[in-house]
Amino acid sequence: MTRILLVEDNPANQLLSLTVLEQAGFTVDVAESAVEVIRRLRANRPDIILMDVQLPGQDGLSLTRELKADPSYSSIPIVALTGHAMIGDREEALAAGCAGHITKPIDIDVFADQVREFLKLAPTTRRPRPSS
Repeated sequence: MTRILLVEDNPANQLLSLTVLEQAGFTVDVAESAVEVIRRLRANRPDIILMDVQLPGQDGLSLTRELKADPSYSSIPIVALTGHAMIGDREEALAAGCAGHITKPIDIDVFADQVREFLKLAPTTRRPRPSS
């Protein structure tokens, strides 16, 4: 079963995304901050990370850069999940190491399919979970 780490600090956005993804058959873990992301990654390696850009404390793009620089996590695709839809926002997310960009509010009719498309681009070999 495909495991997703949803990084989202807004409870309404969490609930909507979680509901859509679980109804589509995904297993979803939720993290609300960078600290919680690291904790979740150590417990369960996801197949993909959906990363909110605006997080309390460390923002999602700087966390993405950090994860992409770490060999333990660099192969996990990260998709920016953000309300930032201005010209240049997608490019900024890609430059930080994101595989793509999904804007919020999510479109519940296509969200799960968007995630599936990014999963198709993911490496087929999974690394073992890093030791704590």
